[in-house]
Amino acid sequence: MSQPSEGRTSFLPEIQIEGPGEQRRWTVLVRLILLIPHAIVVYFVGIAAAVVAVLGWFAALFTGRLPGWIADFLVLYVGYQARVNAYYSLLTDQFPPFLVTRLGYPVRTDIRPGRLHWAAVLFRIILVIPAAVVSAVVTEGWAVVSFFLWLSVLIAGRVPRPVFGASAAVVRYAFRVQAYFYLLTADYPKRLFGDGGSAEQGTRPLTLSRGARVLLIVIIVLGVLALLGAITAKAYYQPDFEHYDYDWT
Repeated sequence: MSQPSEGRTSFLPEIQIEGPGEQRRWTVLVRLILLIPHAIVVYFVGIAAAVVAVLGWFAALFTGRLPGWIADFLVLYVGYQARVNAYYSLLTDQFPPFLVTRLGYPVRTDIRPGRLHWAAVLFRIILVIPAAVVSAVVTEGWAVVSFFLWLSVLIAGRVPRPVFGASAAVVRYAFRVQAYFYLLTADYPKRLFGDGGSAEQGTRPLTLSRGARVLLIVIIVLGVLALLGAITAKAYYQPDFEHYDYDWT
């Protein structure tokens, strides 16, 4: 959901995920198949969001904030993508609603667009790069261990607490990066390792156990190695056309 934030310049977007809870094994087994309709909707709505975001960038550059209808649409898209990611990451067993959330759904987002500084708007695509790199690293690292996480949930019928915490940290950080990129907040993405404090259920605040922190560190290391390996492989196997001789006759 979005709320006006008059009188403030920033609000760190929040995501509340209830859990960890029981998971039906059959939905875990076919989770990727169940997600196909959402993947299609996210793809096409994402195209519309890209167009709307460009319009919003020009408007925010001169007015210092997103127009209401643009902010509402981008909040809708970013929140929807976060709910789909949470379902994909096995953080909830409830099938996500399309686009808009429904009352009682265990994944809720809170984004409050507000005032933006023109310089931060002008250079947003540059400013977001460090956070986007971090998000790419943890997302890639999660993908590396995803089979083992999926297997543990399939066997146990529930998400182990360390897995829930680490996966929620990855999803929440990606959510905050998206919100920042789309000018929905002036607050830079942060707190990958949680908020501290204590919470028995849910992610608001997000409190990571020792096991969750260790797993998240493993995810980061594997993500860095996976991305470096992909870059190295691409550079190594890229054809060098200068060394090819062509006979055009």
